[in-house]
Amino acid sequence: MSRRLAVFFAFAAVCAQASDTGKSGKESSALCSDAWYRSIEAKVPTGDGQGHGPDFGSDEWKSVIEFRLGIRGKPDLPSRNSEAWCRLIDQLVRERRTSSSSGGHSAGAIVARGPAYACDKVEAGSIEAMICQDKDLSALDRKLAGVYAAASRKATNEHPSVLKAEQRGWIKGRNECWKSDDKRGCVQDAYQRRIAELQARYRLLPGSGPVRFICDGNPANEVIATFFRTDPPTLIAERGDGVSLMYLQPSGSGAKYQGRNESFWEHQGEALITWGHGAKEMRCKKAP
Repeated sequence: MSRRLAVFFAFAAVCAQASDTGKSGKESSALCSDAWYRSIEAKVPTGDGQGHGPDFGSDEWKSVIEFRLGIRGKPDLPSRNSEAWCRLIDQLVRERRTSSSSGGHSAGAIVARGPAYACDKVEAGSIEAMICQDKDLSALDRKLAGVYAAASRKATNEHPSVLKAEQRGWIKGRNECWKSDDKRGCVQDAYQRRIAELQARYRLLPGSGPVRFICDGNPANEVIATFFRTDPPTLIAERGDGVSLMYLQPSGSGAKYQGRNESFWEHQGEALITWGHGAKEMRCKKAP
């Protein structure tokens, strides 16, 4: 047994003994339970970023967890079907979170550095391979995996299949960055925009608003905007039965947002809004 694992086993045993003191058998059996698997998944996402992943608690899931924690293939690992395995994983995850919250790495802590997908299955020279070799892009991929998981939970009563399809489409678009002169910048921008989009659309961050704007002096012609402090900042605008997500753009004055075919430029309480390709610009004021 390696020295590192021996230290973990010893520490886990001490923690388990202290934790079990004065507790019922029911409480100590939380390890390896469905609730425990889900708590580990929340901290160490195993999804592939395409809206699906291994079943919680399955051997495949446990293999991915080992990979994420950097211990897959290590000698003398406990059997995946044993409580000792769950105890070790539980302790590693606790150490990892403690290290992250303290802003440093404690002795023996294992911190995931790769993306949320398995790098041993990607094609050499691909965008996925580039991400695997870049710690910052890998961190963005892990962040997106967590944000996507949170969005999926919010989409339970909506149309999760639509979210999955959109995510697959986004991945395809991200991989098209190989055509860009600045491949890394293209990939980074794709991640930042997708993370911001999910955070805004699924209200994963608090929004400011809604704020009503009356356009061209017609009370029936209104645009409702909600602003989100994502990175980059976003707004979701609603007009009639239409909805548009827009991203903040550099501007000399005021706040300018751009969507696919819509734009919003607010300055000193007024906003210039275009809605639809080739549409006429509307002059809008905040409703009292």
